[in-house]
Amino acid sequence: MSRKRREYGSALKGKVALEALKEAESISALASRFDVHPTLIGHWKKRVIEGVETLFTSEGAARRKKEAEPDQAELYEQIGRLKMQLEWLKKKVAQVE
Repeated sequence: MSRKRREYGSALKGKVALEALKEAESISALASRFDVHPTLIGHWKKRVIEGVETLFTSEGAARRKKEAEPDQAELYEQIGRLKMQLEWLKKKVAQVE
């Protein structure tokens, strides 16, 4: 039987990566403290270092804003689907009565 992989939240990843960047403790000490594999800490630290360049640019801010906003076309598609489902349900209720 296979085990489910653990999923870590972005807050924990950021916290652990910042602690790793401070280098006050070794990676293995951080791994035991946060109950995370040392390789993951290395990956998260690397992602923070690579992403810090775009943090203060307008391109990075625009990308973060775009990621936060849902896609307008996707929302219109969902509205259309819901309208079709509602009309179908109305017809079925009318047939039953």
